[in-house]
Amino acid sequence: MNQAWQDFLSRQGAALRGGVVQHFGAAAAELVAARDGAVLCDLGQFGALKVTGGDAQSFLQNLLSSDVEEVGATRAQPSSFNTAKGRILATFLIWQTGNDYFLHLPRTLCTAIQKKLSLYVLRAKVKIADASDEMICLGLSGADAAALVKQCFGSAPYEVLQAEQHETASVICCGTQRFQINTTPQHATALWPSLSKAARPAGSVCWDWLNIRAGIPVVTPATQEQFVPQMANLDLIGGVSFKKGCYPGQEIVARTQYLGKLKRRMFLAHMDGDAIPQPGDELYSADMEEQASGMVVNAAPAPGGGCDLLAVVQISSRESRTLHWPTLSGAPLQFLPLPYPG
Repeated sequence: MNQAWQDFLSRQGAALRGGVVQHFGAAAAELVAARDGAVLCDLGQFGALKVTGGDAQSFLQNLLSSDVEEVGATRAQPSSFNTAKGRILATFLIWQTGNDYFLHLPRTLCTAIQKKLSLYVLRAKVKIADASDEMICLGLSGADAAALVKQCFGSAPYEVLQAEQHETASVICCGTQRFQINTTPQHATALWPSLSKAARPAGSVCWDWLNIRAGIPVVTPATQEQFVPQMANLDLIGGVSFKKGCYPGQEIVARTQYLGKLKRRMFLAHMDGDAIPQPGDELYSADMEEQASGMVVNAAPAPGGGCDLLAVVQISSRESRTLHWPTLSGAPLQFLPLPYPG
């Protein structure tokens, strides 16, 4: 994280660990505010790769699962970068500012994904840089979020994945009453006091929980190469194009789609107890005997106790059995409806 920004957050009362805001002194209350009120989160758990050059669009179009030609100044997009076998290496939120494209992904993956993408540059007019410390990304959520964005910038995007470009920032509508603001450290220090008057500063886990409830998967080092995009519901949220040309893993992704061979899907669930599963943890059900029937994608503490999680699960096990973590005799999962059609 940018050191000046980190120092600023510390002065606002943030407890940081590894450059990521853990809380602002009241983690449980901040989660409740994420559910019932308005919160302002620093998204330091994520980083950003900047892709520049005359061939940037075609370069990304040939590598990512979504139709990057649809990304522009007014439209952001989820996407993935996959292996030749169609397994996800990283999930992104992509947006464009000027002629530059930004790939938002977990900071822990930035260096490795930058290196992998760079292997494909060859003679293309493309440069890939880690812009994580040059850019501050803020998450704003709540009933008053749109009004706050309008107050700061004069207008607000209102459709999911709609983007707006302003002099000091770009703003993306991430969902109902939820926005991501991408700006510089200098402008972030001016924005924070204005936004925090009406939105409670909250730890990064609050944004993670909101992503989970929105059914948005975030692939981490523990879950790389575990899922094809459809398993993680990327086809349901606009992260896969079945009309564009080839990209790594495209044949597997298309075959899965058109031959109906998908046996696993991602589901939203709640689990009681104090323990929080980790990405990559396995889930079990009686119909699979000793074999795991699912895997945790993301999990976060839930307001009021327990945790909410996204898990890729054997569809047959989800329909007929109760799933448990971390063993067949462990805590049962209580499945919840996703906010989009399955």
